[in-house]
Amino acid sequence: MDLNDKVAIVTGSGQGLGLAYATELAARGAAVVVNDVHDETAANAVAQIEAAGGRAVAVVAPVGSTETAQALVAKAVDAFGRLDVIVTNAGILRDKVLWKMADDDFDAVQNVHVRGTFTCVREAVLQFREQGEGGRIICIGSPAGQRGNFGQTNYSGAKAAIVGMVRTWAMELRKAGITANAVCPVAATAMTETIPFLAPYIEGMRNGEPLPEIIRRDVGMGTPEDVAGVIAFLASDAAADVTGQAISVGGDRLALWSHPQLTATAYHEGGFDADAVAAQWPLTFAGELESVGEEFPAQLTGAK
Repeated sequence: MDLNDKVAIVTGSGQGLGLAYATELAARGAAVVVNDVHDETAANAVAQIEAAGGRAVAVVAPVGSTETAQALVAKAVDAFGRLDVIVTNAGILRDKVLWKMADDDFDAVQNVHVRGTFTCVREAVLQFREQGEGGRIICIGSPAGQRGNFGQTNYSGAKAAIVGMVRTWAMELRKAGITANAVCPVAATAMTETIPFLAPYIEGMRNGEPLPEIIRRDVGMGTPEDVAGVIAFLASDAAADVTGQAISVGGDRLALWSHPQLTATAYHEGGFDADAVAAQWPLTFAGELESVGEEFPAQLTGAK
């Protein structure tokens, strides 16, 4: 997977998943713009990439504003002459149940995830179109955006919005040779530590213990490095025909999320008033209702 002629931006890449993405892209030959909100974290990430023989520079700024997005693209062009890949990974959590979630909790998450993705992708696309050689948009979603997650109104809503934007961008940018995909990773990070039954496995991994097969295969959770391969693939020429997809990856599992489809349909001449809906519901829809939340193996969650 040769990325020697590519230049990539990875937001939120000072540590965790973002650092794994930036490191993998650099190891494959891409020049990388690292981004973090802390000077020391960003500098350490650049030093780590350079120590391994890669090329990297840093932009220290929170994503969300157009100014940060413009600074990221300008840094790529000034340092490396072009831009080929944008990976929007930056994210924060402000988890609370709905009735305890303040406006600031909601707005902060939306600003980083949704606005930060939008502004960074918009600026990258302006550069891609000016170059006229296509480009790669890789946005980081989450299973929470696909299925919902308790206490994550802000985060689930943001991640669902990101996948919706990706589908639209895939349509709008196809003629320009620009692909847009979402990756929904499941990895042992500070974000997954909030799931109670996973916390002991993450702690064990920190202590050098391998993740058991039921976690790596059935749950599909592994290390940040387990996710990085699909990022490098989507950044490469091998993925030129892959666009508009939501891809699940983690541990030993790689999968595609389906797009929403109509699953049960009924017709009533003249339309459905409330009485017609009530009569039709048990006949067509009651047995087709979708579940919510992620579904994990019962032996892990203690479910009966």
